[in-house]
Amino acid sequence: MIDLEAARYLWHPVAASSDLVYRHVYQAMILGRELAVWRADDGNVNVWENRCLHRGVRLSIGINDGTELVCQYHGWRYANRTAGCTYIPAHPADAPARSICNNTYAVAERFGLIWSGESPDVALPELGMLDTSHVTPLMGMTLNAPLHRVALPLIEAYTVQHSTQIGTQSVRYGANTPDPYTIILHADCSQSESPSPDIAFFLQPIDSGRTAIRGVLCGLDETTTDKASITQLLRCHHHVINNVRRQLESLIASEPAPAPWIPIIPTVSEAQAGLPPLGSSGRSATQRVRVAAIDTVAQHIKSFRLEAISVSGALQLPASQPGAHIDVHLPEGLIRQYSLINGPGQTDHYAIAVKETADSAGGSSALHHNIRVGDLLATSAPRNNFTLRRDAEHTMLLAGGIGLTPLLSMARALNKMARPFTLHYFVTTEDQIMFRDELESLHGDVQFHIGLDPQQTEQKLATLLANPPAHHHLYLCGPGPMMDCARDTASSRGWADNTVHFEYFKNLTTLDDSSSFVVELARSGLTLQVPAGESLLTTLRHNGVAVPSSCEQGSCGTCRVNVLEGEPDHQDVYLSQSEQARGDCLMSCVSRARSEKLVLDL
Repeated sequence: MIDLEAARYLWHPVAASSDLVYRHVYQAMILGRELAVWRADDGNVNVWENRCLHRGVRLSIGINDGTELVCQYHGWRYANRTAGCTYIPAHPADAPARSICNNTYAVAERFGLIWSGESPDVALPELGMLDTSHVTPLMGMTLNAPLHRVALPLIEAYTVQHSTQIGTQSVRYGANTPDPYTIILHADCSQSESPSPDIAFFLQPIDSGRTAIRGVLCGLDETTTDKASITQLLRCHHHVINNVRRQLESLIASEPAPAPWIPIIPTVSEAQAGLPPLGSSGRSATQRVRVAAIDTVAQHIKSFRLEAISVSGALQLPASQPGAHIDVHLPEGLIRQYSLINGPGQTDHYAIAVKETADSAGGSSALHHNIRVGDLLATSAPRNNFTLRRDAEHTMLLAGGIGLTPLLSMARALNKMARPFTLHYFVTTEDQIMFRDELESLHGDVQFHIGLDPQQTEQKLATLLANPPAHHHLYLCGPGPMMDCARDTASSRGWADNTVHFEYFKNLTTLDDSSSFVVELARSGLTLQVPAGESLLTTLRHNGVAVPSSCEQGSCGTCRVNVLEGEPDHQDVYLSQSEQARGDCLMSCVSRARSEKLVLDL
């Protein structure tokens, strides 16, 4: 009998590398635990708990799209490497909590096999004969027999019973077993015309009554050996192993079945299932990244690849959704927000594109002139207040200049999912076009509008936004005047307010903070006076009320607070006109009160 508790801390082979075919999900099992094993297009192998977090549907029947694994039942999507949930169709306009994540297991690829375990804390098996010679995996064989019953019949089949017929010659083997899971067979080729390869067998404990035999031939050079001979050799070994299976299963058929191993599958904690708790400030830097690459992608625009920092190199960043942004903490205390341009499943780095502006307050200038490859930076986890609906019949993306950045991540996601979309990209000159080659390769309709003056831009927008079809959605990002024109045009052309989504890079509104007003906090029981010259957000924080924030200028939506009573004085550019008219929420960083008092849901 094996020591089940000790086995949990060992590496076990769960598949052959050849089992992980392109865009396929392989179902494996170890110690009674089902696993979904799949290789992404970047070569990374994932070993996850074989269940979708929604209703426990097996992920092994899911769709491997190369960057994400999609549950076929409810459509939840999980990112390569992190297994973080990136999309929940039941809430198409909501980004799921960053902490919703499937259980992942350690993985290694060696000897042509995929290795994993519940909590391996030892080194992978070290076999010199495998490390220094050609290796050829045999086809795995599953036996309905407990592991401790398998080793002896397998050894006898190659040693004690008789000389094993391999091809046209008989070969005797000598065996040793360095541990209960490994059998090493050395071929005695002294009487053979040609040498036979040695064999390493690894026994995979699938369940209490099932074991997989995974063999590897050592020293067979497939580049110089005749293919027909290799095929015959593999068939012979498969025949021997299959005989072991038949004889052993027949021998133990009448014995009582052992009690199955019951894996311990932790439930999703409340912290994982919900959004992270609010901190004292929404501008905390929770991630450490290294600047891995800086590229010029257009005139005055550079892209920055920010990679996760880890001693082992395995650390992954929280998954993001299309439209998300991060706070980047720069030298001299600067904090700036930049949209992520990452494509689906990219969790080993964040990618941003930054335009240096003549009126820069220091952020874009610092990135363009002071930041170098190898520098370390701090960032927030991704926030998404500009979420992409993926249930639209058609999506129109309308970008102006650097406003392409959040829409690029959306285009990449829609392209990956083969969802219909059109991207209109407005720039002043040809050399301001970012990522042109990639944009032209997308399956969606990508159109460039170059060198239009304000009047021509207005006319073009009027044409593009005329007669909106039902169930189409519009996403806007670009310079403030263009955004205002596009929103006004969409409204006058009949676009429903809830189908127009927008994100301003900054709030150009002249803020009026000359008023003072009272706020009552319904949950906290506090009554606070907000003085002139001080924002509501600042007053709340001075009194110990935690409200997350990011841009702190009324353009990102992070500091949104629900209003229960009173009339807000909206000074943001995040809410739509109908949302502002409802008066049931405000942006605490810039909004104030038209009434004497506001009652807030805090």
